[in-house]
Amino acid sequence: MSTYVYGIAASSHPALPEDMGGVGDPARQVRVLKEGGLAAIVSDAPEGLRPKRNDLLAHQNVLSEAGAGGAVLPMRFGSVAPDDEAVTGVLAERADHYLERLKALDGRVEYNIKATHNEEAVLHRVMAESPEIRAFTEANRQAGGGTYEDRLRLGEMVAAAVQNLEAEDAAVVRRELEPAAEAATVGPESTGWIANVSFLVDRGTAEAFLAAVEEVRTGHPELELRVNGPLPPYSFVEPGPSEPAETGQRLEAG
Repeated sequence: MSTYVYGIAASSHPALPEDMGGVGDPARQVRVLKEGGLAAIVSDAPEGLRPKRNDLLAHQNVLSEAGAGGAVLPMRFGSVAPDDEAVTGVLAERADHYLERLKALDGRVEYNIKATHNEEAVLHRVMAESPEIRAFTEANRQAGGGTYEDRLRLGEMVAAAVQNLEAEDAAVVRRELEPAAEAATVGPESTGWIANVSFLVDRGTAEAFLAAVEEVRTGHPELELRVNGPLPPYSFVEPGPSEPAETGQRLEAG
């Protein structure tokens, strides 16, 4: 039977509750596989697993319970290995890497920040900062709205200015929050966000990081920020671009 992997911890990690359930219906019992100085928190993998709410919550609950006892490298939902032996084989093969990551992430959490623009505030800023757009807008107004070509041209000018502001403000989010964090990584792009950045934060400085988020909100009223966290440091299990990973098989998300 396939093995579902929730996370990786040190072999000395405190034991989890004996009756703890994980993903699946009925919930599969969570157990621990040990190999050398490492332990994988696992359960049997249910067939046809999909990211349904109950299973997503079960995955998160297992990690929350494990994380309360010390550092855990969280696996993404759906991380499945062929069997227990494959899991312990990866632990043995990548022991140095996982032990380094456990040390680096001990006492750290992840905050994900997604930023959008307040449309009204952005348009106000565009008008305030662009004499050319203001002049063109006034000329169109005096001409009774202007020709179709004039309105099209104005729309293109405004769209270009807004696009430039999106790029500028995406950089602002990362630049102004990075000093309050230990690391940052950019998440997948989406048409719904101008910025999607995850920050690695020491638990002891989380309040200072959140205060920095509020300063960004205050200083940039056109920005709307959504904060998700504290989370297990999903985005930092693997090293950053400046830290090459060891070669070898990984526990991949299924």
